[in-house]
Amino acid sequence: MLRRLLPLALATFAVGTDGYVIAGLLPSIATDLGVSTPAAGQLVTVFALTLALSAPVAGALTSGLDRRTALLIALGVFVIGNAVTALGTTYEVVMASRIVTAVGAATITSAASSTAAALAPPERRGRALAFVLGGLTLATALGLPLGTLIGRTDWHLTLWAVAGIGLLAMAGILAGLPRVTLPAASLPDRLRPLAQGRVLALLAVTSLALLGAYTLYTYIAPALRGATGGDESLLTLVLLAWGVGALAGNIAAGRLVDRHDAARVVTGSLALAALALALTPLATRALAPTLVWAVVWGVSVGIVVVPQQHRLIALSPAAAPVLLGLNSSALYLGIALGGGLGGLAQEWFGLAPAHLGPVAAAVTVLTLLWHLRTTRNRATSAALTPEPTAAGHEKSPA
Repeated sequence: MLRRLLPLALATFAVGTDGYVIAGLLPSIATDLGVSTPAAGQLVTVFALTLALSAPVAGALTSGLDRRTALLIALGVFVIGNAVTALGTTYEVVMASRIVTAVGAATITSAASSTAAALAPPERRGRALAFVLGGLTLATALGLPLGTLIGRTDWHLTLWAVAGIGLLAMAGILAGLPRVTLPAASLPDRLRPLAQGRVLALLAVTSLALLGAYTLYTYIAPALRGATGGDESLLTLVLLAWGVGALAGNIAAGRLVDRHDAARVVTGSLALAALALALTPLATRALAPTLVWAVVWGVSVGIVVVPQQHRLIALSPAAAPVLLGLNSSALYLGIALGGGLGGLAQEWFGLAPAHLGPVAAAVTVLTLLWHLRTTRNRATSAALTPEPTAAGHEKSPA
């Protein structure tokens, strides 16, 4: 099983590194392309929005293919997009290449997750999803710090490294992944679940949870200036601590959802995230407490996505590829909106980056309240639904 899942995790690691690392390279990219730092920051926003919006379309176009072929095509587009970004000398070319790269990435995450869910037995599905999704989490633990350090010399080298990781994932899929065929779904089929209140409620939790996290994380460097003094090495250390915490949370999430109700796992992670974010201004005044804070917050962020995937699959196992694709879109939509909210909070209200933590905490509390409300409504609905008897008649609820 490990041989089959490892290239899938490597593919999501490439996507995660590509999505996160640009933020750490913005100053050098802006200088090299002759644009402002906010303009360079739009490369991150456009990548996330393109990924979110193109995931259903890309999924529909590749749904008739076996997952192995779909992943190879998506990774090919991803690698070419990163190569063009690395070769780009103008802002327009780099922006266009980021859009192409995001289209490839849109298929990779959902296809890798649905393949893992199909390969694993039901009792180990949570751990399989956590392992593959761990590639995204590992990207925050290692990909972002390492990519940022490499890019300090030349940001183009980081993009070449990401393209190389994509090529390694392609080789692993060719060598170790069998052909997995799942039911094909057209674009209307992929969007149809959005008409279901339960699916929308779950996707909203994913988007809002990531929105809360990235309201602060997008601006983590200036937010931590009090603890790091602007030292890039210390910032890298804090990012590594956050990433290690996120990786630990991801690993724990797989085991938790295999043993406990996934909704309760989400409740715990959101409560922990809200607490950590609320304490940001106090916990980030010195390096030592900042490192502890980063690990705790990272754990909370690392947990939340796996149980969300698990809950969506439980709604309709046969529609898992469609639902996981929509969840991937919801995830990146939250990331894009989080960066926008954090920027607006600074511009409109004059907030210092360090004070984005309480804003992010407020969003996370609202997410928790929404999650609890929808979970309670589902439990009430289930209790009122008549159960069929052995003879096929309905039994009235007690």
